[in-house]
Amino acid sequence: VAALYLAVGLDPKKSIIFIQSMVPGHAELSWVLMCNSYTGELSRMTQFKQKSKDSESAPTGLFTYPILMAADILLYDTDVVPVGNDQKQHIEITRDLAERVNNKYGKTFVVPDGRFLKEGARIMSLDAPSSKMSKSAENTHSRISLLDDANKIKKSIMRATTDSEGTVRFDMENKPGISNLLNIYSAFSGMGVAEIEKKYAGCGYGEFKKDLVDVTTEAILPIQQRYGEIRKSQELVDILKDGAEKANAISEKTLKRVKEKFGLGL
Repeated sequence: VAALYLAVGLDPKKSIIFIQSMVPGHAELSWVLMCNSYTGELSRMTQFKQKSKDSESAPTGLFTYPILMAADILLYDTDVVPVGNDQKQHIEITRDLAERVNNKYGKTFVVPDGRFLKEGARIMSLDAPSSKMSKSAENTHSRISLLDDANKIKKSIMRATTDSEGTVRFDMENKPGISNLLNIYSAFSGMGVAEIEKKYAGCGYGEFKKDLVDVTTEAILPIQQRYGEIRKSQELVDILKDGAEKANAISEKTLKRVKEKFGLGL
């Protein structure tokens, strides 16, 4: 995953990239926040309800996972969190926890805001565009993975669900399939959806899909090449070690403030 982050263009000189388990502050702050959360608000989380559906019991880690996500954010005094639209609820509970602690113990956390892209913020399944694209879906052609080969990408896109209208236009409610493909085209090409609609006015889905295959494979190829270069390199190991050191330094300052506010320690 870290290799893919670097391959898609994250610069470790600008962004701290590290393995979460190498920074114990995440687990420590998560426990503090857990003691200031309520079962009612956690049980309303959409992800928990979906993944625990039809089960008499669910893992406690799944139930409390939003608290860990909140710790991931609050540990670094984060003010803006760029996420997909499906993560709004997680931003909301993070804000609630931060405000609850601030009101009870005094100014402790920065209350973050979510940043949501207008286009490409939520990519849907290729075969069932009413559901989010997921790596755990049974149908491998329901998704495009960054390490898929060109043949797999072509098959997945050409099989993607659309509709019988035959017009390339964005309408998420009535044309979720083609709207999803427009979002993917926009994300990879840098073109706005309106611009793409104009380009394919009067064209059928076949031509649009063929071009989308080219756009997607051309965008993913350099990512795969960079991934291959760095995946088993010492460079990657060094970046992760350096990132963990930097993250620990920041997190320790936050935890010191939290402990002082809560009256923990000497």
